[in-house]
Order: sequence, then structure tokens, then C-alpha cells
Amino acid sequence: MSAAHTSHRVIISIMLVISLCWPCQVQALTIGEERLIGQKILYSVRRDLRILDDPDISQYINRLGAEVLQVVGPQYFDYRFFVVQSEQFNAFAAPAGLVFFYSGLIEAMHNEDELVSVLAHEIGHVASRHLAQRMDKGAKVSAASLLLGLAGLALGVPGLSQGLLTGSLAAGQAINLHYSREDEEQADRLSFGWMQEMRRNPEAMRGMLQTMRRITRYRMGNIPQYLLTHPNPEARLDYVESLIELDRQSPQPTPWKETDNFAFLRFRYRVLLQTTDLERLRQYCTITLAQDKDADTQRMARFGLVLIETENRRFEQALAQLAIVQGQYPNKNILKVDEAVILQKAGRIREAKDILEASVLRNPTEYYGLFQLARVEAISGNIVRAETLFQQVAQAMPEYPQVYFELGQMEANRGRTGMSIFYLGKYYLYQGREDLAVQNLRRANRDTSVPEQVREQAKQILVELEHIKKET
Repeated sequence: MSAAHTSHRVIISIMLVISLCWPCQVQALTIGEERLIGQKILYSVRRDLRILDDPDISQYINRLGAEVLQVVGPQYFDYRFFVVQSEQFNAFAAPAGLVFFYSGLIEAMHNEDELVSVLAHEIGHVASRHLAQRMDKGAKVSAASLLLGLAGLALGVPGLSQGLLTGSLAAGQAINLHYSREDEEQADRLSFGWMQEMRRNPEAMRGMLQTMRRITRYRMGNIPQYLLTHPNPEARLDYVESLIELDRQSPQPTPWKETDNFAFLRFRYRVLLQTTDLERLRQYCTITLAQDKDADTQRMARFGLVLIETENRRFEQALAQLAIVQGQYPNKNILKVDEAVILQKAGRIREAKDILEASVLRNPTEYYGLFQLARVEAISGNIVRAETLFQQVAQAMPEYPQVYFELGQMEANRGRTGMSIFYLGKYYLYQGREDLAVQNLRRANRDTSVPEQVREQAKQILVELEHIKKET
């Protein structure tokens, strides 16, 4: 199925969801209504987009979001942060604290402070409830047009979105979908203040806006201004530069801390591996390794080569390159997990297990390592231990589909068909394949060999899905 066809489906589905759920006379969203809309958008995104939900990718960006939220203070919503495969240079704050980062945006970033600046800016929009407030200004923007426009922006197909908007809704409504200049200034002001509290250098805000300005100018002929989620980067850049200058001239300018960019750069290459052509990525890594003057950037370009060699099953070359990176970062435990992954793929299971046991002992909350250890235990035939470890990952990351696939496979190998079907249903659920999820969960719910508690869980999921379907 083509990307355009997929995008058309999800935009139409969200349009139908919202048009049937909301009356024509719209008032400001309540907190409960905003949560419900966020839930529905997440279902749609899962169904029609690819979320990069590997434990280390998901855990990193959510930890960084939690760091920002510590200085933000109590919120109405439990924020959740996602990386979505899309070449678009954008981030998207949906209702109820759902924040999506496009892989194209991650690719354009240089350091962790830049990512924090965007995280903080998006949190600023959600915390200020800018989307909900736009529905409280004379009902100029209906819930249907708001969410239809956001769906199009999230998909990164603005030309298609424009056609649907102008064909289905008044153009005047679509124009109001972007944040106002006042909204952007408020989000930038909040972001700047939070970065000060975190002692993160807000020069990163300037760097991101300069990149945004360059890309906006380059693509301006293809993307209408009203379909850019964050308009007028030139004005934003002027405003942020004034905030930086004010801080510099204050009697006690903020002492910025030096950021360790290792985790960011590893995260960035893990994202690029899943979203970029391998040959193009190899060229980028080779050039960066040879020419970049920043030590961390240069060193981690070699890590990118490690990932490429592993993907191409050139395991000895990957291990040789990784050994160099490990020598440069001797205290980074996650690199030992990366080594174990290569060894496991090369069939060196015993060596992989020894490394993973030690890594998990050092950091039991690093769920990437825990998940890999569970896999190695399953391969080794240690089913009880593997199940225990997979369940720990599922408890910490309950919407990670791959862990349910692994549990389902183990149950099938044990001959416990009912439990295998249940886990397969949850795997499909969090992959966005709703029809297959319902089919398997219904079978699990009817199977008397499945423990009653599990059957009740299947029933609750089915009730929730039916409720959403009725609402739409």
C-alpha cells in the first residue's frame, strides 16, 4: 500500500471519528474530552504510521521528556513521547500530552540540548492548552477541522491534507489550525525558562530555529504556510535571540552545564538505522568520521558503521568497529548490550548471555538489555526465566508490541494455544492492526484453557475497543 493511500485512509478515518463524535457548535475542550481525542488519535497513528518503539529508543526520549516535566510541575496529562518514521522536519503535539517526533527532525539535530529545546517547546504548547483554546475563540475552528488538519500534519503529507481540507471544510477554518505568533512566543518563553532551570544551554533553541528557517525556505514552494505547525521561524528566532541576550546581560547569567551527547548520538543512529537507506547512512558516517571536528560526533559516527555492519550480517567487522567505540567510552554499559546483540545474531549465544547478565546486573532498569537477555534465555531453552524477564519488560513498557510476540511464541512452543492467541492479540493491538487484535482476543476470551484473569483482561480490551468504535 502506498504512503499516499495510507495517509488518505487515516485522514478520512479521523475525520469520520471526529465529525460523528462532536456537535457542530463547539465549546472549549474539557480535560476528559481532550484525553478521549488523544486516545483516538493514538489508535489512528498506530494503525497507519510506523512508531519506532524499540525499548532503548522509547526509553531514551521518554526519560528526556520526564526530565523536562520535572521542572514544568504537575500536569493534567501523563505525557508520552514517540518517534515516528517520516522524512518531514517536524514535531507534533497532539491533545492529552501525546508528542510525536518525526525521524526527519531527529536526523537534522546535532546534540541533546536541541532535542530538549523541541521537547520543552512542545510541552509548552500542551501545558498552555493552545489547541483546546483555539476551539474557544468564536468556534472558528471545529473539532473536526482541528483534528483533520493535525492528522495531515502528523502524516507529513501536507499536499494531500490541503486537498482534503479545502474540499471538505472551509479554508478559513484550516488557516486557523497553526499556532499563532502569541502561542509560539509563549511556548518559546516557557521552553527558555525551563531550559534555564535545567541549566541546558538555550543556544540550542537558536540552532534548531536556524535549521527550521533554512528548511522552511527550501520547502516553502511545496508547503502552504497554514499547514506548517510552527509558523514564522524568522520571528521566533528573533524572539529567542532576544531572550538569550537578556540572560547574557543579566547580573547573574545562567551557568550552563556541559551536556554529555553520547546517549543522544546513539539514539540518533538507532533511529537513522531504521529510517534511512543503508548506503546513504554509510556515506554520511564515513564523511562525519573523516571530517567532523566535534569529538563525540566523530566517535559516534563509527557507532553508526557498527549498526550498518550488523544489519549486513558482517559481524566480525561490526565487533571490530565496536571495540574502538568501547575504548573511547569505557564506562557506557549500553555498548556492552550492543556487543551482546551482535554476538547473539552471530550465534555466539553463551558469550552474549554472559555479557547481558552482567549488564542487567549493573542496570536492571535498562529495558533494552533486559529484553535482549530474555531473548537469549528463550533461545537457550530457559523458558521460565525468559518468560519472567519478558513479563518485566511488558510491565514497564505495556504498549511495546514485540514483547507480546515473543511471549506468544513461547506459549505456542509449550502447546498453550489459548495463551499464545491472547499474546498475539495484544501484539496486533499495539501494532495498530485492530481487526486481527479483536479476532485473537475474542478467541482467547472464549477459551476455557486460558486463566480467568487473562480472559477478563481480553474482555476489558475488547470492551474498550468497542466503546471507541461506537463513539466513531
